[in-house]
Amino acid sequence: MDFDFQKNIVLENTRALLAPLQEKDFENLISIATADASLLQYSPLSVHSKELLQSYIANALTERTNRFRYAFVIYDKQLNQYAGSTSFANISNKDKRLEIGWTWIGKQFQKTGLNRACKLLMMEYAFDTLGFERVEYKTDERNLQSRTAIEKIGGKLEGILRSHTVVSDGYRRNTVYYSILKAEWPEIKHRLVKQISAYASSNP
Repeated sequence: MDFDFQKNIVLENTRALLAPLQEKDFENLISIATADASLLQYSPLSVHSKELLQSYIANALTERTNRFRYAFVIYDKQLNQYAGSTSFANISNKDKRLEIGWTWIGKQFQKTGLNRACKLLMMEYAFDTLGFERVEYKTDERNLQSRTAIEKIGGKLEGILRSHTVVSDGYRRNTVYYSILKAEWPEIKHRLVKQISAYASSNP
């Protein structure tokens, strides 16, 4: 099955709801985006002001039109609050691979199990619905929190591209690449489902 940029993709489980990012989500995300200027310190993009968030959303919508990136708004069903954004990108239907990234969530939602719930939804769509063979992740070499999160969900380190991407403060970062393959997915999915269920049980 091919990835369809024109499709209204909504992904949902007991913890998270992912819906296509729209202009109206500016109001849903502005308080989260502007609460911490360091939220995207390792990213080429920033969202910590009204103008930056407007630009971020406009860019995401343009990249969907150009069939490069499909962005979602993240809604935390446990806390009944909007939490941030995440995306599919670098999608190749021919090669049956895509990247999951451009993820940012407010500090109050971090280390709560929300990110794993989102990644579970997105990998279920990539592997189980689309039948893709490979999911990719990348991050700044310095971003230990992101690297740890990717490794905990099962991402395998593939290598580091030196002086690869200019981030928002002008620094040229080394980019670390990870992947998960279709053959590895059943075991990873089983583990993620157990982890999310255990977290939900301990945080009713």
